[in-house]
Amino acid sequence: MKPSYSILWAPWRLKFVKKKKVKSCIFCKKVKTKNDKKNYVLYRGKYNFVMLNIYPYTNGHLMVAPYRHVNEISKLQKEELYELFYLVGRMIEILKKTHKIDGANVGINLGKVAGAGVVGHLHVHVIPRWNGDTNFMLTVSNTKVIPESLEHTYTVLMKEVIKL
Repeated sequence: MKPSYSILWAPWRLKFVKKKKVKSCIFCKKVKTKNDKKNYVLYRGKYNFVMLNIYPYTNGHLMVAPYRHVNEISKLQKEELYELFYLVGRMIEILKKTHKIDGANVGINLGKVAGAGVVGHLHVHVIPRWNGDTNFMLTVSNTKVIPESLEHTYTVLMKEVIKL
């Protein structure tokens, strides 16, 4: 009898599965360290920073977040809000150049009920999209294939981000 589920071999996720679950904020933690490459921090602005999502939906999935630990858009100062969305726009332009994207989903999940994985620290997801970016893996086996490594994505994006 064939099982009703599929198995996807992903040994690189073992580190995440075995990782001790910490209640600290990943955004506050990552931005406090100075090892941007290890933490996939692409850019540090005056009020916000940009980092790759280490569990991406697509190649180039990144997040823009304020340095301040705030959970609502209304709690951002005018300068923080302006820079946040300025960086979202610039990152989309960079993704158009580096990854030839046809569009992007831009989203903010406010609160757990809205799907926020990190509830207390507001962040904006930028998810690259391409015409025809679905394939048989998603249709047949409910599995998404992300062909580009985070290290490669980081290197490619950094060549453009340093021009900001």
